Amino acid sequence: MAERLLVRDLMSVGVATCPPDTPIVEIARLLLDKQLEGIVVLDQEGNAVGSISRDELVQAYTRDDCRDLTAEDVMRDSVPQIPPDVPLIVAAQIMRDKSTRVVFLMHQAGGIQYPAAALSYTNILRHLAARSDAELQDLGTAAARKLPLETFIEKRDAAQRQSHIPPQE
Repeated sequence: MAERLLVRDLMSVGVATCPPDTPIVEIARLLLDKQLEGIVVLDQEGNAVGSISRDELVQAYTRDDCRDLTAEDVMRDSVPQIPPDVPLIVAAQIMRDKSTRVVFLMHQAGGIQYPAAALSYTNILRHLAARSDAELQDLGTAAARKLPLETFIEKRDAAQRQSHIPPQE
C-alpha cells in the first residue's frame, strides 16, 4: 500500500523542460498534449532556473497580454523538490502543504543541477485507481527508460540548437 511505497516507486522519470524564452502558449500545449502538471525551465547551460505548473499558466491567463508572455515571465523562481526516499504518503502531504501538484527529483552532474524525475498528483491518483501493478509499469525506478544523463544531454542539445549554440562534445 501507499504507506510502504517511496517516491522512487511511483515517480515519472524524465521531465519536460523548456528555455526561458518559450512562449507560454507552447507550454500550455505541451502540458495538455503530454498530460503534465508542470515543467522545469532550464538556462542555456542546462541548469534548472524555475518551474511552471498549470497554476502559473492559469494565473497568466488573467492578464491582457497573456499570449505574449514567455516562460521567464510566469515561472516560479524555484523548483519544488523532493528526495526519492520519502514515503509516498509523506510526499503527498508535503505537496498539499506547499500547494503544488508536482514536485521534482533533481540530479547534480558536472556542476549542473537538472530535473531527473517528477511526482505529480496524477501519479498518486493512478496508484489509487490501479487495479494491478501492471497499470503502473511505466512508473518508478523499475520502469524501462533512458538514463537520466542521456535524457538531459538530448534536451540540452535540443535547447542549444534552438538557441543556435553549438552542441558540447
